[in-house]
Amino acid sequence: MRSSLIRQILILAALALIPGLGEAVYFRQKISWQSSIPPSELVTVDQARTWAGNVIWVDARPDEEFARDHVPGALSLNEDRWNELLPQFLAVWSPGKKVVVYCSSLSCNASREVARRLRKEAQLSDVFVLEGGWEAWFKKR
Repeated sequence: MRSSLIRQILILAALALIPGLGEAVYFRQKISWQSSIPPSELVTVDQARTWAGNVIWVDARPDEEFARDHVPGALSLNEDRWNELLPQFLAVWSPGKKVVVYCSSLSCNASREVARRLRKEAQLSDVFVLEGGWEAWFKKR
């Protein structure tokens, strides 16, 4: 009787794991903690600082967070106001400038999306995502 109960529990547990394993295999490339950004498009705070006057900082966070604090000289360019803010960004951008986009933290996707749109829609090539985002910059202030 006891071994029958244990066997039933094990079968139920195995059946419960099957959908989870299926999703893990199917969505393995879309895990949120796994960066979808190639290493060549990531930049650290220290690397970006070496570019000095040749960099434009882009804050992809919501307006409220930008207003609270941001990298000195950064421009706000977020998904919510993309059409309104993009012309302001393009007025400041010039060929040869490197663009560093950041959002709240490493797990934030806003910087990835803004960087992708700058590459695709604005046809810019030197666009990087700040590794660790605002949190990383704030720690190295």
